[in-house]
Amino acid sequence: MAEALLKVEALSKHFGALRVSDRVDLTLAPATIHAVIGPNGAGKTTLIHQICGTLRPDSGRILLAGEDITRLPPHRRARRGLARSFQITSLLTEMTVLENAMLAVLGVHGSAFAFVRPLAQSGTLRAPALEALDRVGLADRAARLAGSLSHGEKRQLELALALAATPRVMLLDEPLAGAGPEEAARLIGLLATLRDHCAIILVEHDVDAVFRLADAVTVLAQGRVIAHGAPDAVRADPAARAAYLGED
Repeated sequence: MAEALLKVEALSKHFGALRVSDRVDLTLAPATIHAVIGPNGAGKTTLIHQICGTLRPDSGRILLAGEDITRLPPHRRARRGLARSFQITSLLTEMTVLENAMLAVLGVHGSAFAFVRPLAQSGTLRAPALEALDRVGLADRAARLAGSLSHGEKRQLELALALAATPRVMLLDEPLAGAGPEEAARLIGLLATLRDHCAIILVEHDVDAVFRLADAVTVLAQGRVIAHGAPDAVRADPAARAAYLGED
């Protein structure tokens, strides 16, 4: 079995008496998609915040390729290969699709001095940005304003921004949120190809999409892991069915 790329060990977080992560364990193997599912309030997004560094756990560890990153700030985790997308799109809508992607490259690999030269003139940023756009099928939209894209295309652009950082691990928080059937189908097809570029932790409410995409599934309820394993095993698990999946 391949060595774990990301390991979450006994991660715990509470707000007063409310325990939102209760000794959560999770292992992400290279070139895989590991889905995290569960009812609203289960602690899924809180887990993502802790992994990416925007929320500090009370106890437990997070290891990236064997390195303990539990106390590192988000920007240092990003430079070690962690990237994330959000539930709500966070694009610079008055800038072009290409400029958004170039800023994503700059954020991880560049420096503030890059702003001395206009973005459009920076070949160093342009090449990896265009490559990321091409991977998600937006190369032909590079010159358009990000605000003019459809909802599904904005989701594609957010994936490109994450890919522009050349991550080892991508954290995706409900990438299908708000997508119509055709947009969702396109995004599912795109996500299936991304495991060739990096490993993915996927938080998603669309259970059909989860079981089409995931190599492994963890089910959370009230901050605790109640089931984990291969998709077929989790689908048949009584605790997972009772808490979230239902009997159908």
